Order: sequence, then structure tokens, then C-alpha cells
Amino acid sequence: MTIAYSVIFALSLLMPVGYYLFVRKKQNEHWLFVLYISVCVVNLGYLLLSLSKTVAFALFANKLAYFGQVFVPLCMFMIISKLSGLNYKKWVKYVLAGVAMLMFGLVLTTGHLDWYYKSVELTYADGAAKLVKEYGFLHPVNLIYVLGYFVAMLVVISISLKKNSGKSHKLVGLMFAVVFGNIGMWLVEKLVTWNFEFLSASYLMSEFVFFFVYWMLQDYIHVGDVPPQIIVEEKSSVIYVDSKERADKIERILASLPENTMLTSRQMDILEGILDGKSRKEIAVGLHLSENTVKMHTTSLFKALKVTSRDEIFALLEK
Repeated sequence: MTIAYSVIFALSLLMPVGYYLFVRKKQNEHWLFVLYISVCVVNLGYLLLSLSKTVAFALFANKLAYFGQVFVPLCMFMIISKLSGLNYKKWVKYVLAGVAMLMFGLVLTTGHLDWYYKSVELTYADGAAKLVKEYGFLHPVNLIYVLGYFVAMLVVISISLKKNSGKSHKLVGLMFAVVFGNIGMWLVEKLVTWNFEFLSASYLMSEFVFFFVYWMLQDYIHVGDVPPQIIVEEKSSVIYVDSKERADKIERILASLPENTMLTSRQMDILEGILDGKSRKEIAVGLHLSENTVKMHTTSLFKALKVTSRDEIFALLEK
């Protein structure tokens, strides 16, 4: 078991490095970095716990793991909210961080009060140390804390899916997979007796998924993230001399859509760019997106219009 914890800890150390090399260049996502650091702390705690020789050291390692654990769901919630297009006021973030610290403060009572753990005993299994705990009356607070974040994440993703504001369903699926994957691992931890902390692996997998999202799909820059003056300047710098003609073209193309089918706002943006004769790169610059994102939304636009190329879109105007 100690070897497994060592490997997981080593892999978790690579994630902050990957963040600085591949993500931070384009998007400075503080919550993503805090998530990576938190998971490192969690896995370090699990590793040290497996190496413990005394109850005192085991409790120290357990508290270290908890320090990371209380911030992991907070970071995941903030990352998912950002990817879903939701931004919160600073005081909300401060309150959530304060609640996390209070949760950790409750864990710190271990060894002094019987509120969180009534008693602990150090045992060994499969060559690794493990704490056998008798829970105190305030231990369910941790259950409420974790479940509360899981529910909040699912609500945020569901709202994002319902709004369907041009987001990729693949992205929504990835976010659902992260949340349900962690819920599954968490339930395994609670309902099945194992000598291994599966959450360590679950957190690592979540890190990889978020890394993939921000590296490959660094597209989700929402309008709220772009300073208003940039949007105004972008719009004011473009003069459409054939705006009425373009509107007529769009209306004729929309009329060709299958019954009960509508384009998303992002698909409409791509369609307008295509009708204006803009290249993929020009559309990406105008919408403050990456070219990969524009390509993704263009593909979904083609699928909605049942075409395979720009030429076929213009052919719709001839019908």
C-alpha cells in the first residue's frame, strides 16, 4: 500500500508542474492551481500515514490529509462554476474558504476533544499503517460538508446544461463524470471496508480531467470574463455595410433548420462569421476563443444544419 501511495503522490506532484508549463501560459486559473496543491497535501498525508510508527505521527498525517481534503471540494466547485460560466462575488469565496477552515479546525480537535473522533488506534495491514477510528458526535458535519459540495456541483452543471449557452456537451459530460466519479469513490470509502484510501486515486483522476479540459479546451472564456470595453471596441471597430443582407441570409438559413431545432448563441456567432467570409482564426479573435473552440462549434453548427462544409451553407441560400 505504501508503494501505491508513493506513486500517487509522485504523480500528483507533476500536476502543478503541468499547470505552469501548459495552462498558466494561456489562463491563470488560481483555483486549478490550489486544487493541485491541495491534492498533493492530501496524498502526502496518506503516504505519511501509511509510514506511521506512532499514533501521534499518524494523527499528524491524518490532519495533513484533511487539510487538503477540505479544500478539494471547494476548488472543484469553483472550477466547475467557472467552466459553467458562473462567477461569484469575492465575499462568497471568502465565506466558502472560511467554512473550509472551520471544517479543518474541527478535525484539529482530534487528540484534545472527543467531538470528531472519540478514540483512535494504530493498526497495520498489507505493510502499511492505518488509523482505526471511533467517530464522535460532530463527525457527520464532514458528511454534510462533502455532500453539500457534490450537490452544489451537480446543480451548477445542470444549470449550465439547461442554459445551453454554446457549451460543448462533451465538456458538460466531463464535469458530470468528475463529480459522479468522486461520489462513487467517496461512497466506496464509506460503505466498503478497505485498507486503501481510494479518494487519493479519485482526486488524481479529477486532476487529469481538469488538466485535459484546460489544456485541450481552453476555449471557455465567457463574456463575463472579457472586460466590457474590449467587447465595445470589438463591436465598434466592425461596420457591416451589408447588415440587412446578412440578416436576410441568416433568416433564410434558419428557415432550413429541421422542425423544433434551434441554434445556440455560440453557433449563431460562428454562422455570422462564416457569412461574413471570416477565417477560423478571425472568428476566434473576434469571439475571444481559441481556434480549437471555433472548430468545435463549427462542427456542431454543420451538424445542426445537416451540412459538411462552408460551401454547403452558402448553397442553402440558393434554395
